[in-house]
Amino acid sequence: MTFLLPRKLIFTTFLFLASAISFAAVPWLPTGPFGGDARSLAVAPGSGGHLYMGTTNSWVYESHDGGTSWQRLSRVSPEEGLVIDHILVDPAQPSTVFAAAWRLDQVGGGLWVSHDGAHTWTAVAAMRGQSIRSFAAAPSDPQQMYAGTLTGVFRSRDGGASWQRISPEGSEEIHEIESLAIDPRNPDVIYAGTWHLPWKTTDGGKSWHNIKQGVIDDSDVFSIIVDPADPRIVFVSACSGIYKSENEAALFHKIQGIPATARRTRVLKQDPAHRNVVYAGTTEGLYKSNDSGHSFRRMTGPEIIVNDILIDPRDSEHLLLATDRAGVLESHNGGARFVAANQGFSARKVEALLVEHNNPAHIWAGIVNDKSFGGVFASVDGGQSWEQRTAGLEDRDIFNLSESAEGDLVAGTNSGIFLWNAEKQLWEPRNLIANTSKKSAEQVIKGRKITVEKSVKEAERTLESRVRALDVSGSTWVAATGIGLLTSHDKGASWQGGPALGTVEYVSLAVEGKAIVAAKPDGVAYSTDGGASWWPLSIPQMLTRIYRVAFSADGTLWLGAREGVYFTRNFAAEHGREWMWIERMPFRDADALYYDAQMDRLLVGSHSTDMIFIVEPKNFKWTLRQAGFPVTVVRRAGARLLGASLEDGVLLEPIDVQAVAAGK
Repeated sequence: MTFLLPRKLIFTTFLFLASAISFAAVPWLPTGPFGGDARSLAVAPGSGGHLYMGTTNSWVYESHDGGTSWQRLSRVSPEEGLVIDHILVDPAQPSTVFAAAWRLDQVGGGLWVSHDGAHTWTAVAAMRGQSIRSFAAAPSDPQQMYAGTLTGVFRSRDGGASWQRISPEGSEEIHEIESLAIDPRNPDVIYAGTWHLPWKTTDGGKSWHNIKQGVIDDSDVFSIIVDPADPRIVFVSACSGIYKSENEAALFHKIQGIPATARRTRVLKQDPAHRNVVYAGTTEGLYKSNDSGHSFRRMTGPEIIVNDILIDPRDSEHLLLATDRAGVLESHNGGARFVAANQGFSARKVEALLVEHNNPAHIWAGIVNDKSFGGVFASVDGGQSWEQRTAGLEDRDIFNLSESAEGDLVAGTNSGIFLWNAEKQLWEPRNLIANTSKKSAEQVIKGRKITVEKSVKEAERTLESRVRALDVSGSTWVAATGIGLLTSHDKGASWQGGPALGTVEYVSLAVEGKAIVAAKPDGVAYSTDGGASWWPLSIPQMLTRIYRVAFSADGTLWLGAREGVYFTRNFAAEHGREWMWIERMPFRDADALYYDAQMDRLLVGSHSTDMIFIVEPKNFKWTLRQAGFPVTVVRRAGARLLGASLEDGVLLEPIDVQAVAAGK
């Protein structure tokens, strides 16, 4: 193939001379799909059904009906990615709440305290930056508090006002404290579980000794509980199983009956009203013992990953589980049956968002990282309620959703392409790759050897790679996949294509008639014949990363990049020789770029800000909306905008934002 390169690349800074800035001060509303990762649960003593929940994204939720429904309450810190593994409420002053956290995928975290019922938070200076993996108060004296971090064990004797290290400084053994338990009668007797076996002190940390007798070596200790009425009984959960001691941890015996394969017991809880009942929350479901740990049986399916267990102090048959992906699960019969209790809890990772062309109340959301609890969710009431529609997807992650001109809904997943069959309520695969190639062969015609070129059908394959981008809006369907750029001319019944310009790393697509533009992080390719041939498009040299491409109605090509938003006209004729840059755009990293054809608006968002940038391509007037959350996908549903977030689910613009933006 011959590449036609421009003689000279012209770059222009474009100034908005007629701009109007308007900020909407009302934050957008997380509206589902409800669920996500819940990490910790706590009850406010003496408050009836007032509960708190910690998440993996710095947020604290509360419930006033015993966990049936939740309200987003506050963030402990503007810092993102804090895993709130422990919430502790002062029993003497329930308005005082502590939240202990650690940073996901990196060192860091800390302790935060609230004196107004978790509405506002203050960082505890002495614990700033500590990755707190365990947190507890002494049952006999709640003013004595303990924190286990990656560096050791800390203690406060004054209700968290000041802290001192009680494990040896720089110890090669007592660090990475994953679990803590305090003797119910003596606050100087402390158990600490590390990433390498359990330890104990009987003198408040002056001396420590290993309590590994009976525990398999190199066992991470995730949870420790001490019987509140008989401190001789100690339970320990480790990566090698669950252990029980009846002599204050001098000797442990491994409990039989819980499978050890691919399972970790993250949390143990004992029913205070029925001490023989012990619960084990594992990475393969919830287990329950009715005989003080002699035997266990599983109460949920193995797909449930349990992070925390709350036993209602008013009714021990009422249980709540904080889980990965499934959010909060609730039981009113001691774990015999669980139902989802996620109303108001929105923490899904939404990668794809689609609003149906002919019915803006119909919204589809594509979820990643949630396996059987994720997939595709649909709303028929503008995002107020959601229904999971995953039949046929088999736990796949959803990265793209696109609608054809005829109303076909198509999903791009981490393994192939699927078409929604509304009649069967089923996603059907559309993954047949049927390429043809040109091959030369000699034929003898009238005694003469003649070389002829024939189209040869290649062996059919099945697409099994991730779909990074998908556009089925035109007569030619286009997909950017792990094996290259694919096109279909029969509504996905078969696909053709492969690497384009020598690469498969395309991340975004734009289609306008037979013109197709495909962007990769460091370049752009285009086709003017429906994907039959591809050509390189010149781009500004200063670009370091390209995120998105889009066409507006007049054929202008828009590009969202790390450096901002760029556009070019007559791209095919000019081959990208002239680009213009929106200089006054108030943010960079334009990784959410979408053209709204019905309103003739360009919607731009970024993971680095909570602002939405709205451009009118005809006259370049623009406005700003403040979502209150970073969004990675922006769409319009009727009179309002909505966005997708990787931490907060689908976000819906409040109805009164329109009046705010109009100055009313």
